[in-house]
Amino acid sequence: MFGIGTTELLVILFIILLVFGSKKLPELAQGLGRGIREFKKATNEIQDELDLNKPITSRSTPRDEVDDTPQTDEKTNKEEQREETEKSEKKQD
Repeated sequence: MFGIGTTELLVILFIILLVFGSKKLPELAQGLGRGIREFKKATNEIQDELDLNKPITSRSTPRDEVDDTPQTDEKTNKEEQREETEKSEKKQD
């Protein structure tokens, strides 16, 4: 991992412990976790928007192999999953 060995990683963690103290570390980890969660959520939303705005290109597959299911069902499922995730995150906070 980034060319860092176990010993170097332990030394870095020990220095962080000395600088911030044992009482502050859980708060820092919680803030870091929230930041990562928000970043993932934002990237997923952007990816969903890009997928929805993608223009439909000409089909190169034979008509028999094309899935004719409506795209709205997939969209509503993604939206429902996103809403459920947001509700569960709000309950955790």
